[in-house]
Amino acid sequence: MARTIEVSDETYEKIKQQLGCDSFKDLTTLEDMVGEKYFFRTVTYHMTGRVKKVIGGILELENAAWIADSGRFMEAIKKGTLNEVEPVGRAYLNINTVVDFFPWKHPLPETQK
Repeated sequence: MARTIEVSDETYEKIKQQLGCDSFKDLTTLEDMVGEKYFFRTVTYHMTGRVKKVIGGILELENAAWIADSGRFMEAIKKGTLNEVEPVGRAYLNINTVVDFFPWKHPLPETQK
């Protein structure tokens, strides 16, 4: 059984700040991802990037980077700390290979590490 809790606008804004605005983005189609930054885990590798457009089942990413070693996962997602990074610029990602993805609330990595 679903339950509803009502909160004031002030409390709602505080919750959004603590969790991050991306936590409240409603994704119903792949097109809803356009303009947003994500950390993707696929069956064989990890990537970060901003979704520029959707071409069928392919996501075109800009400012993309192949993440050779994400380090401690919580540190990567919450703080943007990554161990090994290979920036690649533009990349195309087949959505069928994606296992999961997370909103990326940090600057996208642009230097090799």
